[in-house]
Amino acid sequence: MGQSKKLFFTFHLVLLLFLFAPRASLSLSSPSPDAVSSLFREYIGAEFNGVRFSDVPIHPGVEFHFILSFAIDYDSSSSPSPTNGHFNIFWDTDNLTPAQVASVKSGNSKVKVAVSLGGASVGDDSTVYFSPSDPDSWVSNAVSSLTTIIKQYHLDGIDIDYESFKADPDTFAECIGRLISTLKSRGVISFASIAPFADDGVQNHYLALWSKYGHLIDYVNFQFYAYDAGTSVSQFISYFNEQSQNYAGGKVLVSFISDGSGGLSPADGFFTACGRLKSEGKLHGIFAWSADDSKAEGFKYEKQSQALLAISH
Repeated sequence: MGQSKKLFFTFHLVLLLFLFAPRASLSLSSPSPDAVSSLFREYIGAEFNGVRFSDVPIHPGVEFHFILSFAIDYDSSSSPSPTNGHFNIFWDTDNLTPAQVASVKSGNSKVKVAVSLGGASVGDDSTVYFSPSDPDSWVSNAVSSLTTIIKQYHLDGIDIDYESFKADPDTFAECIGRLISTLKSRGVISFASIAPFADDGVQNHYLALWSKYGHLIDYVNFQFYAYDAGTSVSQFISYFNEQSQNYAGGKVLVSFISDGSGGLSPADGFFTACGRLKSEGKLHGIFAWSADDSKAEGFKYEKQSQALLAISH
């Protein structure tokens, strides 16, 4: 009888350990919301106003990504035309050089630098179109030309910012998806992001890419400043939730435009919305367009963004 009681007790002890140990293990391994909320990203170099990396304040408590704007698969003639994946540099190379990239990274281990591909316009405001003449050769040319640029400038990642298209969504998805996959698999880049906004044509292309290659895309730089100026805090939160559903499972970053000309302005509630998202564990990071415009204002909103992101609770 005594032996039976011991066996009964041992059985229940083992059962209790089995039931509760996995839950304890799960709670220890689950990331806190703040584990993914200290990233600040900023586009730089598109407007040729002399801004340098060293001008931009960097908070020691955040991860900081500069995004050079832009590399474009167009030639640099007076009437630029597509080059089928042969990318050229169209940012301010006088002030944003390979040596300066190396310097800003060596001075802070939390700083990384990426290059954005595409953009809205080239030359004298000619529209940039995603327009491969042949998808296979476009991918091959893009991999080769971008690898050269990325290695020359000591870059860490790419950002996809095509906004106009002469190719269908499936072609866009295949070309960009294969580009990201190849650059990652070869160790040329460590991260990739996309920069869509709320336009049906744009969303059709990026959602096709997300559907097939979303697992390779680390950040969604959603252009919330492309919504109408005067967006309210509640509207902004609603837009964020909508895009988080569209890019389900992705790290959707919130954003502002430095001059406050679109979306929810930093002067009118942007940081209130960010604080609310942070308290709910939804703030994956903030990005700004752009350092070029912020220079004249002393980067006040960059400082405020990073201070908010650096708060640990």
